[in-house]
Amino acid sequence: MSEQTYYGSCHCGAVEFEATLALDQVVTCNCSICRRQGTILGFTSTKKFTLLKGAENLSDYQFGSHNIHHEFCKTCGVKSFSKGVGPDGVEMRAINVRCLEDVDIDSLSPQKFDGASL
Repeated sequence: MSEQTYYGSCHCGAVEFEATLALDQVVTCNCSICRRQGTILGFTSTKKFTLLKGAENLSDYQFGSHNIHHEFCKTCGVKSFSKGVGPDGVEMRAINVRCLEDVDIDSLSPQKFDGASL
């Protein structure tokens, strides 16, 4: 599956973004936060992510090793994306694919990631 640019937002629309990514390598993670939120994650570089609206409406949550910034909308509480540094040392974004428009979630084949063991 090739990369495509998607539009995404939180539930209330206060936070909007565009991200270019391929959806053939999405993951579900069993860490404590992903399991509770039911996220399906796709990954992209910071260069392929644009926050269109809502920087002032984002709040940051970190836990564990504090390597990932779980940013969520202060109004509706939805976490549309996170930011961190990938294994290669490059800053990246983890996109909650459920927040992207025009994505058929049922057509995806997420791989399981054992984040609970980290």
